[in-house]
Amino acid sequence: MDHRDRTRQIHVGRVPVGGGAPVSVQSMTTTKTADVDGTLAQVYALAGAGADIVRITCNDVAAAEGLAEIVPRSPVPIIADIHYQYRLALAALEAGVQGLRLNPGNIRKPHQIRAVARDAKDRGIPIRVGVNAGSLDRDLMARYGSATPEALVASALKEIEYLAEEDFDDIKISVKHSHVPSMVDSYRLLADTVGYPLHLGVTEAGPPPGGLIKSVAGIATLLLEGIGDTIRFSLTADPVEEAKAGRQLLEYLDLRERTGLDLIACPSCGRAEVDVLEVAQTAQARLEEAELPIQVAVMGCVVNGPGEAREADLGIAAGRGRGHLFIKGKVVRVVPEDEMVDALLDEARKLVDEGVEARMAAADDRAADLAAQDRQVLISIQGDANRAEARRAAVADIAAR
Repeated sequence: MDHRDRTRQIHVGRVPVGGGAPVSVQSMTTTKTADVDGTLAQVYALAGAGADIVRITCNDVAAAEGLAEIVPRSPVPIIADIHYQYRLALAALEAGVQGLRLNPGNIRKPHQIRAVARDAKDRGIPIRVGVNAGSLDRDLMARYGSATPEALVASALKEIEYLAEEDFDDIKISVKHSHVPSMVDSYRLLADTVGYPLHLGVTEAGPPPGGLIKSVAGIATLLLEGIGDTIRFSLTADPVEEAKAGRQLLEYLDLRERTGLDLIACPSCGRAEVDVLEVAQTAQARLEEAELPIQVAVMGCVVNGPGEAREADLGIAAGRGRGHLFIKGKVVRVVPEDEMVDALLDEARKLVDEGVEARMAAADDRAADLAAQDRQVLISIQGDANRAEARRAAVADIAAR
């Protein structure tokens, strides 16, 4: 049983977190919260990109007032991000938010933390204890010397003690660090220590592509170990990119059902009969626009393409001025090269609407023979780069001895 199955389950609005619930995606708005319409527009964009929960800053009275209008109009639960001023947490609760994030490093007075816990408990609202290596409590920094995993976990445990004094346990925890190995070690230690749901993230990851790489390295490592119940990519970018990346990661890890396109493509080589990059980019743009939840492969040659990408729902491979359209590795149509992307899009729509069996049954009877002819001609021209026959013969010879 992994950590996700044994964590306590809480609810952020209608979204279950922990206790074996699906891992959820979170992002954060970058607008001024007092700009109600602008913030709501970004919330809707984030929800459309795959965010299950959105965090919004509550840094002044105008922001708290804005939340009072935003929350009832939001398509997803809203978490108020609180720093320094505990009264703004109370104001956010009054505004109707479905969750709070408190930073132990800058709300340090126990009576203030307990006051927030009492109000949150009365309203049934969960609190995320959001520890951050960059704003760790000064006493802990002095004790541990730096933002070590032990220091981050100690900060979280100290905050939990204050909440426990008010019999409050609707808690989610994060121990974010900008250094990926330290982030991973912090969450591993925390998962071994507590049974609360965990929110994963590499803080201050930076702009793409570096920020994406760091986030995936840390978050995916932990998710594959069964650690983590919500995630956020903290990118220096449009937050919509955070939500998209988070959702894609969960789908790639089979932690959420596919809702969008998963395009795979060969890296190209001297055997490629087309500009794989151009075809893949064009296909991706058009398929994403069509919003089809499907895995599609774009392969540069027909010799190996259909076989190598046979697990894809649908694919196309190029050869001799033609494209071989295949479903689960079986060639179902052969089309002119300049119609490859159009044919791919057309078949993708039909595959989503009708299903694999129906589209297999509708295959062109001549497709398999045409595809075989193209492969043989290309092998005779280019040679067998994989030396398949020679390798098979050598293997058979050794096995027969």
